[in-house]
Amino acid sequence: MSTTRTTTGTTKITTTIKKITFTEDQLDPYVTHAPTRRWLTGPGLPGLPGDGGLLTFEALRTDGLRTVADSTGDPEGRLAAELRDRLVIGGILGADGRSRESVLLDGMTGEISTTYFLHDRPDLMDTRPLAPSLEKLVRCATAVDELTALRGQFASYAGRLGPQAVTEATRHLLAVFEDSAAGEAAKGADGASAGLFWKLAAVIRPLALVAGPGTRSGLALDLPVRLLDEEFGSGEIVRFEDVDFPKALTHAPTRDFLREVGLPEEAVWFTLETDMPLQTLAEYGTDDRADDRAGDPSGEHRLPAAAADADRLIRLGHLLEDTSLVVDGTTGAVLTWSEPDQALRPLNADISTLAFTLWLIRRERALDAVHELTDAYGQLADTMSRTLAAVDPLACAPTPDGLPYWPTVFEDETGGGLCAEYAEYAGRRP
Repeated sequence: MSTTRTTTGTTKITTTIKKITFTEDQLDPYVTHAPTRRWLTGPGLPGLPGDGGLLTFEALRTDGLRTVADSTGDPEGRLAAELRDRLVIGGILGADGRSRESVLLDGMTGEISTTYFLHDRPDLMDTRPLAPSLEKLVRCATAVDELTALRGQFASYAGRLGPQAVTEATRHLLAVFEDSAAGEAAKGADGASAGLFWKLAAVIRPLALVAGPGTRSGLALDLPVRLLDEEFGSGEIVRFEDVDFPKALTHAPTRDFLREVGLPEEAVWFTLETDMPLQTLAEYGTDDRADDRAGDPSGEHRLPAAAADADRLIRLGHLLEDTSLVVDGTTGAVLTWSEPDQALRPLNADISTLAFTLWLIRRERALDAVHELTDAYGQLADTMSRTLAAVDPLACAPTPDGLPYWPTVFEDETGGGLCAEYAEYAGRRP
């Protein structure tokens, strides 16, 4: 069923639950490119999807066809001439579901680009190529959405897990993008930008296929055997013995994981505690060395408000900025304990998704060394959050009192932790 509605502009659009289409008259005088007009109006053609996981065309529902000049107002005529008549048709969605960049259509050539709106400084706005046509844009975005949902052309990947599935899904996506020429034909003055947007989707998003829902482990994920050893090196993985576990660690799947699989000793934002057997947070809070470092002889204000929490939380190590990483000895949930603001916050669903997160970061840095992914740092950070959320939604969900930890550190370009040359990169930053 379709409906026709009048938008805030002068254009009427026809929408269905799944697509947005136009009549020939509605495209005048905005779109003169014949293939684009056929794509949006011709019988049997799909038009534009109203929404997807990667792109949104909600702007067409609410505002109709409008130019960049109309959208900015630009009373002083500061907008670049090549931008003025491009049509704002949608946006690229971030992991939080909000539009990050606006998607533009050149009505004369059919080419698709993106821009960030700078309403106070329209003279600084520029464009980055995204796809050579609407048809190819929709084809590529649909492929990414189908991979995420394991449907359509990626339905056969349901239940296919491990490094081989990751490799094949990456090849599949790259083939779609190359066939659509999304990364090559769309090149402009900064030609790498379009290619990187799609390459990020192709090499990062399939990493979610490396592990599947936990069946044998009793945890959220079953990781492939020796996944961490192969990524970090077997000498960098620490496995614990029963003598290392405090009595409070009663969650059997967590004990099994730490004993049989282990965790990397160092992983960018995480350092494992290896100097002594694992402690509860209560024990750590009263440790002499912790007291000296905190300048708190009593150690009392270092503990969570509820003493019961401190007694059942086992400290695995630390993250940046005086933040301990702890596991609930009863449930297996992984949390952070922030010493400066005395707060417990959820981090990962359990030890298996924590291990996946550390593996994901390490894998991304290896890929960055090959593909220079950090040249599009913001898009990379968002893709990392989407990939992590696919296997552990809790890890990317807002906390009751603030932003989730992992997406926040991914987005910290100054810190540069996603960069392959992390140590050198961090040292160069102010």
